[in-house]
Amino acid sequence: MTPATTRLTTPDGTTLATDLHLPATPGPHPAVLIRTPYDRRAHRAELRGWAERGFAAVAQDVRGRHGSAGEWHPYRDHEAEDGVATLDWIRAQPWSDGRVVAAGASYAAYCALAAALCTGARGPDAVIAAVPALGLTETAREPTGPERLWARLGWWAANGDRRDSTPDALDRALARDPSLLAHLPLTRIADRLDRQLPSWPALWADCRRGRLVAHGSAARLPLLAVGGTRDPFAEDTVALWRGWGGPARLLLGPWGHTLTAGTRPGTPGRVDLGALYARWARAALDGELSPGRRGVIGLAESGRWHRLMDSPARREGHEVAGSVWQFGAANGLRLLAGAEFTADPDRPVRSDDLTVPRGAHADRCLLATPPLPRPLDLAGPAEARITVVADTPRADWAVRVVALDPAGRAGPLAFGIVRHDAPPGIPHPVTVPLGTLGRTLAAGTRLRVEIAGHHFPAHARNPHTGEDPVTATRLAASRRTVRTEGSTLHLPVAGRPRPVDPVPETCR
Repeated sequence: MTPATTRLTTPDGTTLATDLHLPATPGPHPAVLIRTPYDRRAHRAELRGWAERGFAAVAQDVRGRHGSAGEWHPYRDHEAEDGVATLDWIRAQPWSDGRVVAAGASYAAYCALAAALCTGARGPDAVIAAVPALGLTETAREPTGPERLWARLGWWAANGDRRDSTPDALDRALARDPSLLAHLPLTRIADRLDRQLPSWPALWADCRRGRLVAHGSAARLPLLAVGGTRDPFAEDTVALWRGWGGPARLLLGPWGHTLTAGTRPGTPGRVDLGALYARWARAALDGELSPGRRGVIGLAESGRWHRLMDSPARREGHEVAGSVWQFGAANGLRLLAGAEFTADPDRPVRSDDLTVPRGAHADRCLLATPPLPRPLDLAGPAEARITVVADTPRADWAVRVVALDPAGRAGPLAFGIVRHDAPPGIPHPVTVPLGTLGRTLAAGTRLRVEIAGHHFPAHARNPHTGEDPVTATRLAASRRTVRTEGSTLHLPVAGRPRPVDPVPETCR
């Protein structure tokens, strides 16, 4: 059955294309609302799933996208107001029982949260925010400062300043111009695409972050935050959950931004997200969720799920023993090369290549552990604490942890990058957050740690000239030193874990 399409008119006269799929049983029904820039028609199977579970399911193109009128200004205009207008429309329909869950993934999660946190308006009764992209600054920059180049140019080239989407726009542009991402200044890269992106330079002007997380602290409605340990926005998902004022649940699986990695049929611990969403929504609307925060994290490879503490001080459900690897220790991280190295933005360490080059000129500090004597379950936040020296006052420190399986195959385990200001030539400590890990490492695995000055093209290059990396047009090399004394890698090793079932744990 194809959903019925209607044209909802907002208070300012803009018409929004809206699809509705009703359950086969008589109403009234609770409703779920999905507002998306990615084409409401792509959600028809999802709407059918919600309707089969007794929900009136609504999908809407946001203003200026696909079937909706108006102009498309990501994050800047109308999402809260249009969301509230749509909630009011739903509640006025004869098929609605007045209760609404706002749901969405990525930008659509932002739409759901914006409507939920709109001051002075009646928002939804519950929110499902999957892999939420919380704002311009949150998506454009790491919490620690560096600019996310590859992901932002890819998204903007595909979706910015247009009514429809071209998902492969960046790939096609790189095929024509392989040096596209190295163009300076960063604000003019979009000029080399085959279409106009007038909003691209303004993307980098907003440096405020954390507004939705801060507003969420005053919320009283239930939240289900869903993320993946392989998603670049995973830490924003965790921060949203930890800061939420109402009943909050976190489901953090072994997934990327599309919530598909690690969920092949037959994969241990695989979760039917549609069924979980509907069960959680029923519990939330019926007032059956217990107060406070509960979280679960899935461990890739093993398929087990563990409870995740809701703050660094709490360790609920299983004992967590943080494991510390000392730099320079024989049974820790042995220095292989590059205690002194050159971070050269003309030859940056690549984010898309795990190969370590051999040569006379070190471009990174390289360390490795002995083989693990036994399997390790990692569940929680990781970080590197390093003592470093740079000959430039503003330096980026990128730390990549690679797992080398017993056969020697390399796979990414953790990554973090920090922009740090310090007097040139003076040793100083830097803490690099490495994200929230959910992994099982087999016995015989070795850990390789790389410390570099760049992580390109995932992140823009620090020019080392004192200029803003967004507007810089000159590049300079930077001499670096990593002191092994006092430098450590901290991984969240779970001791005597008690696996949990993620579905009932999330829905109680």
